[in-house]
Amino acid sequence: MMTSSTSEKPLVELTKGVNGLEKVILREVRGSSAEVYLYGGQVTSWKNDLREELLFVSSKAIFKPPKAIRGGIPICFPQFANRGPLESHGFARNRFWSIDKEPPPFPAATSSRAFVDLILKPSEEDLKIWPHSFEFRLRVALSPAGDLMLTSRIRNTSTDGKPFAFTFAYHTYFSVSDISEVRVEGLETLDYLENKERFTEQGDAITFESEVDKIYLSTPTKIAILDHEKKRTFVIRKDGLPDAVVWNPWDKRAKAIADFGDEEYKHMLCVEAAAVEKPITLKPGEEWRGRQELSAVPSSYCSGQLDPKRVLLGS
Repeated sequence: MMTSSTSEKPLVELTKGVNGLEKVILREVRGSSAEVYLYGGQVTSWKNDLREELLFVSSKAIFKPPKAIRGGIPICFPQFANRGPLESHGFARNRFWSIDKEPPPFPAATSSRAFVDLILKPSEEDLKIWPHSFEFRLRVALSPAGDLMLTSRIRNTSTDGKPFAFTFAYHTYFSVSDISEVRVEGLETLDYLENKERFTEQGDAITFESEVDKIYLSTPTKIAILDHEKKRTFVIRKDGLPDAVVWNPWDKRAKAIADFGDEEYKHMLCVEAAAVEKPITLKPGEEWRGRQELSAVPSSYCSGQLDPKRVLLGS
């Protein structure tokens, strides 16, 4: 594990979390951090330099296998939601991942030294319910500026010559101050699926006053979530993930979810980089890569110099 000369604590630390489950803590010198549980390969915390939590995890989340952890960034693979024969959102989020000690090299150089590589391979039980050999490698990295990067590489390792298809999402739960004060920009005028029917989003930024569960199609590589009350904008940059799922259960649905507080819908919003509408097919030996980068920036200076449109159109 690497240590930093300017900080007592290591940049990457393997430790025990809730209920003794193993987790990896990533730290950057300026104060930002992230936590990743080996159970689910799931990020459960991302804090900025001020140590403010940027992800939502339910106070009722159950850190006990085989239950998935409610919040953070669950990984939906090899099936999104109920779009197939498997349990909802597939099985990657409730399997134990391993630390990948010798990952194949990453073509993209990264300035981050705080990162961890995880790997998931199917067990014999997994092969009974989804009979495809794969290697799923996940790198979670924290940049010096505190941005959080998740890179997934999924390879078909079968020797039977057969391709397989899957759907995928980073089911990110963002922490927001008040859902009624939040808007999402970058998805205007796009087509979306709701209850498997296709609609077109109207002009303006998306705001929230009731339950939302939509899959936006052919989305841009950059989406912004503006939290008016916290004066914070989340920027999602994504690659290899054409769709974006937007979800908030609102009050009635929240009450029906056992591991979710009745009022917690007010303080969370899921905006999920995904590949859902068109499943990804891999032939033996082929590899797919899907990446998301999350950053949080102050969204209104006194002079109002940061225009949300510039966040979307800028670098």
